[in-house]
Amino acid sequence: MIHSNPLLRNQDSPTRFITMGEIMLRLSPPNYDKIRMANSFEASYGGSEANIALALANLGVDSTFFSVVPDNSLGKSAIRALRSNDVHCTPVILSTPEETPTHRLGTYYLETGYGIRASKVIYDRKHSAITEYDFSHVDLDALLDGFGWLHLSGITPALGGKLPGLIMDMLKTAKAKGLTVSFDGNFRKALWSWEAARDFCTACLPYVDVLLGIEPYHLYRDPEHPEKGDWKDGIPLQPDYEQQDEIFQRFVERWPNLRCIARHVRYAHSGSENSLKAFMWYDGHTFESKLFTFTILDRVGGGDAFASGLIYAMVNGYKPMDILNFAVASSVLKHTIHGDANITDDVSSIQNLMNANYDIKR
Repeated sequence: MIHSNPLLRNQDSPTRFITMGEIMLRLSPPNYDKIRMANSFEASYGGSEANIALALANLGVDSTFFSVVPDNSLGKSAIRALRSNDVHCTPVILSTPEETPTHRLGTYYLETGYGIRASKVIYDRKHSAITEYDFSHVDLDALLDGFGWLHLSGITPALGGKLPGLIMDMLKTAKAKGLTVSFDGNFRKALWSWEAARDFCTACLPYVDVLLGIEPYHLYRDPEHPEKGDWKDGIPLQPDYEQQDEIFQRFVERWPNLRCIARHVRYAHSGSENSLKAFMWYDGHTFESKLFTFTILDRVGGGDAFASGLIYAMVNGYKPMDILNFAVASSVLKHTIHGDANITDDVSSIQNLMNANYDIKR
């Protein structure tokens, strides 16, 4: 029987969405304990692209995830976690030991921060199945056939192996087939250098429609003379409206294929309390969202929730300010949920937060 999303019964999904990346086992000590003192760990699964597919599926978007996991109990458990949230996993490859010799699922350890103590992540993902697999026989045209939206991130090419080539080929294939393509640079310094990330992610920009974040990319003042600097040089992490508007304009001048650019801005008051707002360039204008201040239960995946909220609002035809505020509210709500992904399954919860309606729902 074909796997189907019960949330889509009696209604049409606004688009068919597909993404590709690594899903990992997440191990975290309970009760905000430190890793070095832990004698037990809570297990779940996550990864940027998987988080977005899961969030969109819960909101009723027809979502598919493509990846490689080892054909063992860990790999199957990871896929089960996605399928249990109505994500289509038909394209996922269960690799054999011959195809991926180390035959392992990537793992990461999360030490959740509390108060003034920040969260900490330790990766154990080297030689995971997705990095050892040879994708040369994968028919990307067939893989992407019938989809309307492809999402990719800079995390996957940072893993090395055949993945940088695969990501670039997927971008080109999606562009040729007319899919809307979103891309999140998602720099991870534990995986590659800043310059390597900028070089690769900048090469992706001609194939992108919706850009999430403004780094890591080269936005040279003069591409013929990089020594003259980058337009983003000197821009603070929390820019004002005029500063952000100028950067957006420079991106669009350089890459006129960009239909939307969005980035969220975080204010970390402590490990337990943050504020978020966001900026977005869309339809020729720059928009600034509301500012949300909130207490954190689990920060991991906040950026992915912002991306999924933005995608959901765009494919459902929201007005620009509503797109942006829905995206920020999605991220804020995720911070109150354990695990990597925003598992909110009712749009009204996000809309109520977006409209600052906190009253009990009866």
